[in-house]
Amino acid sequence: MNQPVSPEHKHDHGHAYDHAHGDKGHRHDTHAHSCCGASAAPALVQLTEKASAGAQLSRFRIQAMDCPTEQTLIQDKLGKMAGIEQLEFNLINRVLGVRHTLDGTAEIERAIDSLGMQAEPLSGEDEASAAPAAKTRWWPLALSGVAAIAAEIVHFSALAPEWVVAALALAAILGCGLGTYKKGWIALKNRNLNINALMSIAVTGAVLIGQWPEAAMVMVLFTVAELIEARSLDRARNAIGGLMQLAPDMATVQQADGQWREVEVREVTLGALVRVRPGERIGLDGEVVSGQSSVDQAPITGESLPVEKTLGDKLFAGTINQAGSLEYRVTAGAGQSTLARIIKAVEEAQGARAPTQRFVDQFSRIYTPVVFAVALAVAIIPPLFMAGAWFDWIYRALVLLVVACPCALVISTPVTIVSGLAAAARKGILIKGGVYLEGGRKLDFLALDKTGTITHGKPVQTDSKVLDPLFEGRAQALAASLADRSDHPVSGAIALFAKGQALALSEVTEFAALAGRGVRGDIGGETYHLGNHRLVEELGLCSPQLEAELDQLERQGKTVVLLLDRSGPLALFAVADTVKDSSRQAIAELHELGIKTVMLTGDNPHTAQAIAAQVGIDRAEGNLLPADKLATIERLYAEGHRVGMVGDGINDAPALARAEIGFAMAAAGTDTAIETADVALMDDDLRKIPAFVRLSRQSAAILTQNIVLALGIKAIFLAITFAGMATMWMAVFADMGVSLLVVFNGLRLLRK
Repeated sequence: MNQPVSPEHKHDHGHAYDHAHGDKGHRHDTHAHSCCGASAAPALVQLTEKASAGAQLSRFRIQAMDCPTEQTLIQDKLGKMAGIEQLEFNLINRVLGVRHTLDGTAEIERAIDSLGMQAEPLSGEDEASAAPAAKTRWWPLALSGVAAIAAEIVHFSALAPEWVVAALALAAILGCGLGTYKKGWIALKNRNLNINALMSIAVTGAVLIGQWPEAAMVMVLFTVAELIEARSLDRARNAIGGLMQLAPDMATVQQADGQWREVEVREVTLGALVRVRPGERIGLDGEVVSGQSSVDQAPITGESLPVEKTLGDKLFAGTINQAGSLEYRVTAGAGQSTLARIIKAVEEAQGARAPTQRFVDQFSRIYTPVVFAVALAVAIIPPLFMAGAWFDWIYRALVLLVVACPCALVISTPVTIVSGLAAAARKGILIKGGVYLEGGRKLDFLALDKTGTITHGKPVQTDSKVLDPLFEGRAQALAASLADRSDHPVSGAIALFAKGQALALSEVTEFAALAGRGVRGDIGGETYHLGNHRLVEELGLCSPQLEAELDQLERQGKTVVLLLDRSGPLALFAVADTVKDSSRQAIAELHELGIKTVMLTGDNPHTAQAIAAQVGIDRAEGNLLPADKLATIERLYAEGHRVGMVGDGINDAPALARAEIGFAMAAAGTDTAIETADVALMDDDLRKIPAFVRLSRQSAAILTQNIVLALGIKAIFLAITFAGMATMWMAVFADMGVSLLVVFNGLRLLRK
């Protein structure tokens, strides 16, 4: 069995899984290219063992840095410079952070300039804004296409001399391929065989052997296909970027003079009073101080129905106020809202290299140089040793370079992972990395905390029985009068029930809390006790008949307290933490997926078994401390299971950390849960876990399909190439066709 990583490493989400920001930036350059470099670097690159005390962090906007190809070049260049300690890549905003001890940033800017990119120093406010879009110039590509087609026509019809064909082809290549040549040259100088380098070599080779029309058509087709692929990938990126558009830019804030004024949300301070009208989006996290309304929280929690909000309730930035006007006090700044933390977590999750993605990256690091060496051998060995024609075998080698590019393979995993993470976020499931998106399909046992996970976490009075006829009609009010003075959840349930019945409570004197047993107090000159079974035993007021009634209720998972006076028990009240309706359905769905369940709780075994029976859980274990829950997880691993754990992210921390995947319930607005859980369920609906498992299985299926497609079609065309039946333009169609195929296949996850 594959054991999960240890908890001390598993939850270090900044570094544990090579958090490389995937290919997230928006491409607007006409010469946009695909992300198939020889390697993909992690988002956070530590270059020195220890940080220097005087190190400073400088940030730069690099418009050309939109995929791991540029990231690798920058890392290789800056990594060799003295005084640079750490690099931090944020591809979604095209921002590079450099921690260094240099005197100024001029040396860093010159180094990046040498790679053909420009580094624009940023302030913190500039970085928060998205990278500005550059307008795409279509006319050079269109003219290049016309020139390439004309070269093909003139060549095949022999309407003009060959120099006319060469001139038309050269115009086409220069019109759309200068960017590719420039990037290819930079890559070769830095010993990086990326797609630009391979394409530059192939087109140049075709020109040198006189294949002018084909060289032109290859460059035009490559540029067009790359542009289509870039726009397709933008859809996956925009699915995440769309989260940023949920919160409005302005909010109506009360000023010191009592007037209300529109203010930019990033300027609103903690504690400010904000008003939101019906139909408006809520700009900041806060707590309702006035008004009542229903709020659509789907953008944050994935809940399908609006949630009623009144005094004291939490509001989240990005949600939509529907019915009435609300005023709320700001509890978190724009950069610290629940929405901002979700966006940050998803951005980091995109960079967490999933196992399949790490395999593909490692494979491509070996594959690309090997392909280049094979192409060189194909060009040289047959003519030298097998009497082959130089022209024929050089041409085959050039075709091989194009068709064997690992572009489709490298791009197949990140687009699927990003689509899966975005689809989950829309449902209110925050997955903290591709490793967990992939790992969910392997789970075969799920451990669940009881309170707040399977149940509502709020005890309510479920039963009452008067034992002394003289107290008929009075027992509930007497019990509630005592319970109202206690802060115990069971007492709270009894007091709340009485208030719901509008019962008048009596004054209690000489009140005393009896630790672990109940309370005592005088009402109307009489002394009463409200307590548990243990208190009844201590007072010597128990009987076989009462024992039987208590046992029957406790076996139903209920906590029983009794009202007593000096003569004996007057009434009993049963309190229970009720089961959520969604829990039963969630457990049934988990069983359909072949996942067994166990409930871990600190409640007594009777309660544990009763709750488990109500929802259909396979096993239940009670009287567990946090260390006991951890031991249960260890035992399940020893039995050969792949185990997930569901809890609140705090009380069940040891078990959550040890589990292969830790799920935190109702994480919206909870800093700790969002930051520490592997998967955070933004509301308290347990049905999101089977939804996560299904998404994981579908993602894994698409990843497998993409890898098989990428390698399978490549293998077919390689065979055709060696047989001498493939042309360069066919190779481009094969390479970019597969790339588009895997991109569109990965994007299917966004439709769910």
